[in-house]
Amino acid sequence: MQRTIVQPPVPGDAALAELKHWLAITRDGEDQALHRVLEASLTICEAFTGKAPLRQTVEEIVPLTSSWQELVSRPVRALTAAAVIDADGTRTALATPGDALEWRIASSACLRVVQPLEGQSLAVQLDVGIATDWAGLPAPLRHGIIRLAAHHFRDRESNASAVPPASVTALWRPWREVRLG
Repeated sequence: MQRTIVQPPVPGDAALAELKHWLAITRDGEDQALHRVLEASLTICEAFTGKAPLRQTVEEIVPLTSSWQELVSRPVRALTAAAVIDADGTRTALATPGDALEWRIASSACLRVVQPLEGQSLAVQLDVGIATDWAGLPAPLRHGIIRLAAHHFRDRESNASAVPPASVTALWRPWREVRLG
């Protein structure tokens, strides 16, 4: 299974303003660095919880098989496109993915091919994320992302650990989805 982010999440101006308020920064000179730590904090939040906090578009490449396959990305909001990939890498878009694929969403998204398709694998494009924008993000996730971004911004000169502090993981833990190997 290969996963590629097609359109990354966009924290937006509200997230930047919240982080600047948390850090008591009033000038705009640090905005670029703050955006970078916000993006990194979103990525760490997704890695910790197993769920994309903000809406993003991802592509997953899965084998062509009629058995159910669990997708890596969570939570899936919609299947937006699908294409069959030939051995030479050529892609053939499925005009109506719903006719060739069956999919279900519960705690995770699964799909299977229900019509015979010729090719090596299948690329599915997915709209994923807990919230569509910063304001819609549940407060514990949002606050944890801000605290982690602030932590990394303050410790940017040192070799700070990528492991989130306990104060952040405590906020995220209820959202964490643990999968057994």
